[in-house]
Amino acid sequence: MKRLTILLVPILLAAVPVGAEVIEPKSEYRACLALARQKPDDGWEEAIAWQSLGGGEPARHCAAVALIGLGKYAEAAKRLEALASQSHSSGGLRAEMLAQAGQAWLLAGDAVKALAAQDTGLKLVPGSPDLLLDKAVTLAGVGHYQEVVEVLTSLLKSQPNRIEAMTLRASAYRYLDKLDLAKDDIARALVLDPSFGDALLERGMLRRLEDNAAGAREDWMKTITLAPDSPAADTARRNLEILDVKVK
Repeated sequence: MKRLTILLVPILLAAVPVGAEVIEPKSEYRACLALARQKPDDGWEEAIAWQSLGGGEPARHCAAVALIGLGKYAEAAKRLEALASQSHSSGGLRAEMLAQAGQAWLLAGDAVKALAAQDTGLKLVPGSPDLLLDKAVTLAGVGHYQEVVEVLTSLLKSQPNRIEAMTLRASAYRYLDKLDLAKDDIARALVLDPSFGDALLERGMLRRLEDNAAGAREDWMKTITLAPDSPAADTARRNLEILDVKVK
């Protein structure tokens, strides 16, 4: 089968807790982490000030999360890994730190270290759906599509309606030339949420592979209309450009 040059569906990773507990003082911890994610400059300053007042592990965690927002991915990942290894907190919270470390390593372009952090986190919380999804994204980024399928199949056993997992598995099936399985996953995903942009983007790719240019265009245009500033919309625009060049 002649493959259309298609960009891998970008899955935007959020710092999602994996069963984490909140260390005292609860309000300061929650507020600092929220600030670090929303306004990393302010979050960094808040974390450093809190550390100087004896904020300890929560303040260090907050500072590391702020570094991700500031684009200092490798430094953030190193701090999060060190914190997870030194922490006396529950496995859930340490796994959250490792999940964030994995995301930071991936943003830094180091998939090997991202996978190592994610696998260590999965040893602490075996079968964590969030960590499994993170790992699948990392594996997809390096083209290990059969492993992506295996990881996401495991995830979908515990969360059968996890739409992000269905969509990413469909993408992996497409790269493996298992188009019927890919179409099945996308059909299920769009039944659950007809306006899920990544699923519409992927269905457009599948339609284009079947020489259904009109259907692909329809899906990609809808992806852009639903969320024009999203990564999915950016990928849809690039694929529409490819499609238009081929039409000309």
